[in-house]
Amino acid sequence: MTTARELADELLTLVLDADPVMATLFGIPGWDDRLPDPSVDGERVLRARAEDLARRARVGGDDPVTRAVVVQQAWSLVHRLDANLVEHTHAEGLNAPVVVLLGALPLIRPADDRAGHAYLTRLSLLPGYLAALTQRQRESARCPLRHLVEAAIDRLDRYLAEDDDPLCTPLHGTRFTTVCARLLHETVRPAVVRYRDFLRAEVVGRGRGEDRPGLCWLPDGDLIYADLVRMYTTTGHTAEELHRIGLNLIEALDREYEEIGGRVFGPTTAAGVRARLLADPALRWTSADDMLTLATESIARAEEVAGDWFSAVPAARCVVEAVPEAEAPNAPLAYYMDPAMDGSRPGTYFVNTHRAELRERFSAESTAFHEGVPGHHFQIASAQQLTDLPLIRRFASIEAYLEGWALYAERLADEMGLYSDDVARLGMLSGDSLRAARLVVDTGLHAMRWTRQQAVDYLRANAVMPDVDIFSEVDRYIENPAQALAYMVGRLEIQRLRGESERRLGDRFDIKAFHDLVLCGGPLPMAVLADVVDDWCGSVLGVRRR
Repeated sequence: MTTARELADELLTLVLDADPVMATLFGIPGWDDRLPDPSVDGERVLRARAEDLARRARVGGDDPVTRAVVVQQAWSLVHRLDANLVEHTHAEGLNAPVVVLLGALPLIRPADDRAGHAYLTRLSLLPGYLAALTQRQRESARCPLRHLVEAAIDRLDRYLAEDDDPLCTPLHGTRFTTVCARLLHETVRPAVVRYRDFLRAEVVGRGRGEDRPGLCWLPDGDLIYADLVRMYTTTGHTAEELHRIGLNLIEALDREYEEIGGRVFGPTTAAGVRARLLADPALRWTSADDMLTLATESIARAEEVAGDWFSAVPAARCVVEAVPEAEAPNAPLAYYMDPAMDGSRPGTYFVNTHRAELRERFSAESTAFHEGVPGHHFQIASAQQLTDLPLIRRFASIEAYLEGWALYAERLADEMGLYSDDVARLGMLSGDSLRAARLVVDTGLHAMRWTRQQAVDYLRANAVMPDVDIFSEVDRYIENPAQALAYMVGRLEIQRLRGESERRLGDRFDIKAFHDLVLCGGPLPMAVLADVVDDWCGSVLGVRRR
C-alpha cells in the first residue's frame, strides 16, 4: 500500500508538472526548463493522473490529514482542468495563461549557469506554447468576453512596445544576456505577434458582450461553476446559499459603518460613510511613493508585536514593491508573491501604484496586513519552515484556507492594535464589504445570469471602491470564477473555529496556541482544519476522540 508521504510526493510532482513555472518561483529544482502544456492531450494526461491519485489516497489509514490534502488537491486539479478556462481567459492577471507568464517569468532569478541555460530553454518553448494555445482557443466552443480579449491585446502591445524586454530581466548582467536578447528578438517576440494577431483577427469578433459574462452562458457552465465553488471554498455551500450569506453580511456591516463612521464624520448613515470615503479628496493618494511608504511602515509595525500573538515568528522578511508598470493596468490593487524556498527571492507584497491619484488610501493598512503580516506572508513563510511535513503540505493551493487566513488577519490586526486611527478601521470595514459583496457578485455573474453592469452597480452601492478598481474586480471575477468566494468563506470558518474553541476551553484557551495550531499544519481544507482544532481542544481538556 502506498504511504501518505509517497502519495504527497506524487501529488507534488503532478502539481508542478501542471505548473512548472510555479516550481521555479518556489525554488524547487527540476522544472526550470519547462512550460505548462495547454493542449487538450496534455491536460487529459494530467487529469487521469490526478483522478487516479485521488482514488488511491482514499485507501489507507496512515496520516489521514496528509491523505485528505492529497485528495482535495488532486480533485482541485481535475476541476480546474474540466473548467477549460484556458480556452476563454485572456486578461486577468492571476489566471489568464499568457498574462500570467509575462508577469511570472521576469521574477525568476537564475542562480548559476545551469539555471541560466534552463531559463533560455524555457524561453525557447514559448512559441510552441503560444501555438498550442492558439489551436486550443481556435477550436473551442467557449467564447471569451470581447472587452477582455481587447484588454489582452493591449497587454501584448505594451509588451511588444518595450525596448528593454522584461523577459530578459532574469539574465541581465550575465554571459547569457546577448543570447537571450537574440532569442527574444528572432523567435519569441514574433510568436507573441502571431498570437496577438490571432486574437485580433479570430477571437475578438466572436467574443461575448458584457450582457453575458458568466459561466452560466457557456456549455456546461452551471456544472463547472458548482465544481469550482466546492473546490475554492472546500465546503458544501451552493451558489444560492453563498449569495444569501453575502447579502446578510452586507446588511450587518452597516451597523459598524455607522458606529465607527460616526466617530470620524459625525452622525451619519452607512451609505453616507461609504460615500464620504470615496468623495473626500484628502483620502486619496498624492503619489506612488506615499503608497509604498505606508505599506512598508504598516508591515514593520505588525512585525514588532507579532510575538505577542504567535509563538513562532517566521524568519523570512516581507518586502514591498510596486506592481511592474506593464502589468499594472490589468493587475489587482495588491497581491503577494511567495518567497522562494531556496532563499533566492523574499516574500513580496506588490502594491499597484497605477494611477495613484485615483486610488483611495483608507484601506492601505488593512491591505498590508492582509498581504503581508500577519496575513499571507506570515502564513506562507511559516509553512515553508515546516520541514517535517511533505513539501506539498507547505504550499498546497487551498484558497479558502489561504485567503480565509489573510482576511482573518485584517480583523486580527485590530485586536493587535495595529490600525493607526478610525479612518484605517473604516478601511478594514471596506475590506469586509468587498469580500462580502464578492459572495453576491461572483454568484450573481456565474449562477444567476447577471450582466457585467449589474455587478458593477452592486459594488458601487455596497463596496467602497473607485470605478478603476471596481472594473478590475468585476473582470477578475469573470475570468477567475469562484476564487473570490474563498476569502469570506474561509474567514468565517476560522472565526467559527476560534469562537468554538474559546467556548469549550474557557480560561484554558490560548490565542498564541490557537494561531500556531492553525498555521503549523500548512494549508488545509476547512473540514480537515475543523477536525484538527477539535482534536486540539480535546487534548487540552484531556478528552480523546473515538
